[in-house]
Amino acid sequence: VQLVESGGGLVQVGGSLRLSCAASGSTFSIKVMGWYRQAPGKQRELVAALTSGGGIATYADSVKGRFTISRDNAKNTQYLQMNSLKPEDTAVYYCSALVVPGPYTYWGQGTQVTVSS
Repeated sequence: VQLVESGGGLVQVGGSLRLSCAASGSTFSIKVMGWYRQAPGKQRELVAALTSGGGIATYADSVKGRFTISRDNAKNTQYLQMNSLKPEDTAVYYCSALVVPGPYTYWGQGTQVTVSS
């Protein structure tokens, strides 16, 4: 499975961005896709995840009500709509895909999101 993110950039406080993650390869084996982020000096943390089967979404408390994860199965692409952005959202955002058997997690290359105040 290969994952390619796009859509990061610089935005002002309160602004919006939409990240995209295009998956290719053995996409049929993906059970969960998600978004993680890592700020300088901090550990990578889960932002949101979406199951392939039931479409169940999970969000970090810090982004609930502001971020929305979604997926276009026809395009094998997942999205992260980020609204009401805050400076603390600044990080490198990574797309992830959990596949079975394994299980094993694949990662994208990351895309920088910077929120300026």
